[in-house]
Amino acid sequence: MTAATTDTTDQPGDEPGLAVGPPAIDDGVDLWRLAAESRVLDVNSRYAYLLWCRDFAATSVIAKLDGVPVGFVTGYRRPDAPQTLLVWQVAVSAAARGRGVAGRMLDTLFAQVPDVRFLETTVTPDNDASNAMFVAFARRNDAEVSRTELFPGSLLGDGHESEFLYRIGPIPTEG
Repeated sequence: MTAATTDTTDQPGDEPGLAVGPPAIDDGVDLWRLAAESRVLDVNSRYAYLLWCRDFAATSVIAKLDGVPVGFVTGYRRPDAPQTLLVWQVAVSAAARGRGVAGRMLDTLFAQVPDVRFLETTVTPDNDASNAMFVAFARRNDAEVSRTELFPGSLLGDGHESEFLYRIGPIPTEG
């Protein structure tokens, strides 16, 4: 599961009125709506997004433009690799695309999760926007990117393309 965005700018947006931070439980409804509106992401139940906002708010963000939800990133710290933040879903509404919102969300998310040095995500080969977004994140953070097939399409079923694991890092720490 990866990004549904065409926000491929190299630099994160400095959009006036844009606030990015951890979601509250009731933001789960907006995450569900944004995922559905993306027409690209696998959409989970509202219940799943509510639970996500309760249990994984510290490793997720929501972007609001003048108070209106326009994007989200969900992620979690890998249990067997605690220095790795896995980005699960990224969505940016059509109205906010091309304004650096996705990059700003990724940067904010990475900064809010302590003691991580690596970012992982999966992307299908045809998702040019996501590929560009994660490569730009790596470039901004002076980090290497490795790409390997994680889940072949045959495991995902329904004609789904293979998911390639992007591993970005180590990301230099400040200090």
